Amino acid sequence: MARTGRPKVALILSDEEERAALEGWVRRHSTPQAWALRCRIILACAEGATNKDVAARLGSTPHAVGRWRARFVEHRIAGLGNMPRSGGPRTVIGEQVAALVTRTLESAPKNPTHWSTRSMARQTGLSQSTVSRVWRAFGLQPHRSETFELSTDPYFVDKVHDAVGLYLDPPERALVFCVDEKSQIQAGAADDARSV
Repeated sequence: MARTGRPKVALILSDEEERAALEGWVRRHSTPQAWALRCRIILACAEGATNKDVAARLGSTPHAVGRWRARFVEHRIAGLGNMPRSGGPRTVIGEQVAALVTRTLESAPKNPTHWSTRSMARQTGLSQSTVSRVWRAFGLQPHRSETFELSTDPYFVDKVHDAVGLYLDPPERALVFCVDEKSQIQAGAADDARSV
């Protein structure tokens, strides 16, 4: 019986660098899940699996697998990002995009705690807007810290003691309010509580 439907696009990884990059992104814990899934799709397609088989194995749809397969064949690794909707031709090649994503995930700047679009642009020689577009396309947010950071304020312990004291033993006929702190910024005791 003849097969029905559109024929799948043949996908062959051009060199070991492509395979190593894709496998590295799949293994890395800091890779956004959408990007890791796209890499898994391409690796499975490179093994010769059909779109339907890849979709079933990875919990995707055959249509999505076919789309990522075709985009990879046409644009290589750069095709796995969100494609521009309109405008002029691309000036950034796939290798530059791959290097930018890898540097974002695997390195940190010397002084600041995280990469900014400006600092990454200086390091890579790309424009700030290009760095921003690539980060958005791949779901990268290096400015978001996943860990709690303790304040470096020398009076931090005293401020915490004062604030906790207000909650545990408030003054008579007083109302104590708490204001939520901003992400990664400790609220000061004087700003945290107010008595009426």
